[in-house]
Order: sequence, then C-alpha cells, then structure tokens
Amino acid sequence: MCPDCQRPAAVGVQCVDCVREAAANQRSTRTAFGGVLRPGTRPVVTLSIIAVCVVAFIAQRTVPDFTARWYYSPFWGHEEPFRFLTSAFLHSEGSFFHILLNMVALWAVGPYLEVQLGRARYVTLYLLSALGGSVVVLASAALGWSNWFGGVVGASGAIFGLFGAAFVVMWRSGHPAQSILGIIAINMLFSFVVPGISWQGHLGGLVVGALVAAAYAFAPQERRRLVAVVLPVVVVALLLVVTTWAYGTAPEDVQTLWTLPRELQWAIVEGP
Repeated sequence: MCPDCQRPAAVGVQCVDCVREAAANQRSTRTAFGGVLRPGTRPVVTLSIIAVCVVAFIAQRTVPDFTARWYYSPFWGHEEPFRFLTSAFLHSEGSFFHILLNMVALWAVGPYLEVQLGRARYVTLYLLSALGGSVVVLASAALGWSNWFGGVVGASGAIFGLFGAAFVVMWRSGHPAQSILGIIAINMLFSFVVPGISWQGHLGGLVVGALVAAAYAFAPQERRRLVAVVLPVVVVALLLVVTTWAYGTAPEDVQTLWTLPRELQWAIVEGP
C-alpha cells in the first residue's frame, strides 16, 4: 500500500477502498421517528425553503405582477391550483418584517424537525401544512366567513404546521413542550386580533401539521415507511374532498367568472 492510500484506523492503517467499504456497511443511526442522524450535516431542506422564499421576495419587489401571478385566493385557486402551494413562498411586498419573522420562526423549529423526522417526511409535512392552510381559507369563503377574492401570501400556514409538529414530536419524546405550546397560543391569538392576518391559513396549517406529525410519531417502527408513503395520499385526498365541496358552494357570480376567458378574468379581478 502506497503512503498516499493509507488511512489511520483503530488498529494500524487501512487503504482508501477499505475505509469506503466500511463506511458503506456501517448502519445509520436513526432517531425515534426515523430521521437519519448525520453529525455535522446542515439542515439543507430548511435552508432551501428559506432560499426559495428570499428569491421569491426579491422577485416580488422587482418583477411586475409576480405576486399577482402566484398568490392564493379561493377564486384563483380554482383556475390555477398551483397557487394553493406557491403562496406559501411569497410574503408581503411592502414589509421586510413579514418575511424576516417567518424565516426566523422557520429556522427556530425547522432544523429540529428535519433531524427528527428525516428530510423526506419533513418536506412532506411542510408542503401538506401549506396546502392545509390554503384549503381552510377556501372553506372559510365557502362558509361565508371571508371573501372569495381575498388574497393571501406567506409561509405562516406551513410554519404553524411545523409548530404543531414540534409540539407532537417533543411530547412524544417525553420532553417538556410547554414552551412551543405557549408560542402556538400567542401566535394564534395574534392571528385573530390583528387585522390583515389570515387566521384561517394559520389554523389549517396547525391542524394538518399536528395530525401529520402524530401519524409519523406514533407509527410502529415496522410500518414507519408505509405510513410515510400512504399518509400524504390520504391527507391530500381528504383535502380534495373539502376543496370539491367548497367550490361546489361558490356564489353564482363567482362561478360565472370562471366561465370567462383567462384574460378577461384577469382584467376583472386584477384590473385597476
């Protein structure tokens, strides 16, 4: 073995190929919830979400009509379903505080959940929470509690889902969870009393996030992978049922607008 191929080992030295083979055969250490423990690994999913939100915020402030093309409202969600999720990566154009507060909150709980649940479960949790928030906004319009044309933006719904998930994971682990419960209570209070905040999106994200995390946390170890695959399908199916019901209750004037060409819809809804 040449000196360049030598690697220190517990006893003597090993070649590069032996070190690589030993690393491949070494069993991964997992958390109680299935996440793989990778010492020194960065929370790449959380950082990626933050990066997407920051890039989107820059585009909102520099690209004409960018926010209008991607924000969510019950009306536009019917015509362009992608808005159910894209709104979770947008923020108020005129307020740096909005995106700053959300990104700080995301950084506070995101890396913990990313480690505990694993990257795939974590990103699924985030997206389902965002979707749940949008669906509850739609249900609120169907019940007459809010406007069909009222737009919402922000990662808050998804982040509330992470709050709910963090509470479930901490409680399941036997760790004190009063602090995260207090954060949830205070933020939900602000959602109801401060004008301009979508309590519907926050509530929907919180409920979906907590339920998804509970399914992950209480799944038997031998069925953990099955739950991770089946659960998102079940949640999406249930949200689709609510969505179908809500759109079936739309007022006649809203349904009439849906029959118009897209350019005319845009002129009427987004016009000056």
